[in-house]
Amino acid sequence: MSAQELNGSRRSRTVVRLGARLEKALVAYAAAAVAAGVGLLALAPCAEAKIVFTPAHIDIPVNGSILLDLNHDGIADFSFLNDEWRYDEGEFEFLLGVKPKNPSNAVWGRGTFSSSFPFGFKGRFAAALRARVTVLPSKSYFRDSANGLLAEDGGWAYSSTSRGQWLYTRGRYLGLKFVISGENHYGWVRLTVGIDPLGTGIQAAVTGYAYETIPNKPIITGKTKGPDVIILGPATLGRLAKGTTGIPDWRKKQ
Repeated sequence: MSAQELNGSRRSRTVVRLGARLEKALVAYAAAAVAAGVGLLALAPCAEAKIVFTPAHIDIPVNGSILLDLNHDGIADFSFLNDEWRYDEGEFEFLLGVKPKNPSNAVWGRGTFSSSFPFGFKGRFAAALRARVTVLPSKSYFRDSANGLLAEDGGWAYSSTSRGQWLYTRGRYLGLKFVISGENHYGWVRLTVGIDPLGTGIQAAVTGYAYETIPNKPIITGKTKGPDVIILGPATLGRLAKGTTGIPDWRKKQ
C-alpha cells in the first residue's frame, strides 16, 4: 500500500463516541470500583455469582435484638428479638421471633399465632427447614410483613406451654424473601436455638446466612459450595455495623 493510500485509509476512519449516558455510567462504574478497593476484573466473579454466603456466629441476646442485612447494602432486612418476661410466683415466658423491616419482606412459615406477651406478638409460625430445601415464591408460605415466631416457652403455676418449631434445634434454616431495588430475592438464615439450662431465657445464635443475587430465583438451604457461590468473611456485630464499607476488605471468592 502506497503512502497516499495509507494516509487516505487513515483519514477515512471515523471516531465513534459512546452515548453520553453510557459513557457517564461506565465512568461512574469504574470510579465506584476504585472506591471499593477492587478493580473491574476483580468484580467480575461477583457479577457472575448467584449465591452470596456469609459465615457468622452472632448471639441473639436475652432481652435484646439484632438486625440482619442479608446483602450488606447498609439496610436492615429483618430483626431478631429474644424477649423474657417474669411474673409473680415464678411464672415466666420466653419468646424468640423475627420481624420484617420492609412491608414486602416475608418469613417462610404457615399457621397463625397470637402471643400472650404483654405487648402481643402476632404472625406466622416460622418453619425450621432442613438443608437442601428449595425456598421459592409461594403464596402459601410467604406472607408480606408478617412476623415469624421461632419459639415460645412459658411456665405457670398449674400449666406450661411450648410453641414453635425451633426449640432445641441446631443448624436449621429460616427461609426469607426480601426486596432489593424493588425486586424480590430469596435467602436463608441458619440458626441454633435452645434454652439456657439455668432458666434465664432462650439461647439463640445466627451461624450463617445467604441470598440469591438473581431476582425471583429460588435458593437451596445450606448451599455454601460450588462455582456459583461467593463466600464473604465471617460476620460479626462489629462488621455488621460497618455496613457496605466493610465488604471489600473481607470478601473472598471460593
